[in-house]
Amino acid sequence: MTTNTALITGASRGLGAAIARALAPTHDLILGARSADALTSILAELPGSIPWPVALTDYEAVAEAAKGIDRLDVLVHNAGVADLGTVESSTVDQWRNTLEVNLIAVAELTRLLLPALRAANGHVVFINSGAGIRANAGWASYAASKFGLRAFADALRIEEPDLRVTSIFPGRIDTDMQREIVAGEGRDYDPTHFLKASTVASAVLHAVETPADAQPVEIVIRPA
Repeated sequence: MTTNTALITGASRGLGAAIARALAPTHDLILGARSADALTSILAELPGSIPWPVALTDYEAVAEAAKGIDRLDVLVHNAGVADLGTVESSTVDQWRNTLEVNLIAVAELTRLLLPALRAANGHVVFINSGAGIRANAGWASYAASKFGLRAFADALRIEEPDLRVTSIFPGRIDTDMQREIVAGEGRDYDPTHFLKASTVASAVLHAVETPADAQPVEIVIRPA
């Protein structure tokens, strides 16, 4: 029987599903997604997991859903959006949506779950990006959200010394989102050029399983 509980946002597919698979042998899982239908496949694969369908920017719904969680060992912030474009072509709506999903919703969910995390001396894992270390042309709003996410993680680590806080900075990952990005760049897609989702998930597992006398602060992963 497992005694630890992990909540993973954006767990329906891609990296989120890979993280769920990696943590399943040692954790009871709460799997987040925008809708119940989106979770059908991963719930069939990982029976016993608890569905947590809620739009993370619907803050009233998130607050209601968080009420049922009184103890949480691991919170993995994986959900996010990548709406790319140059500064010149960007819009106010694009900036608002990117910052809302990738940063503000993350901050609010963390705030709501602090009592549950404190009860377990828990671990918060932020799936950041290489764009959270260095911005590139065409990635301004996305990079800004990820730089902000890194700062939020650093502040949380200082404010909550009894929690462990890890930021993971993967390079490009072979996911459906990556296929959309590459198509938008007008390039052919070659999955061998990108990290496997399972590889990044193994880094999350490594961080979670790090002995309690150490804090894995940042993990940077790039395609070989």
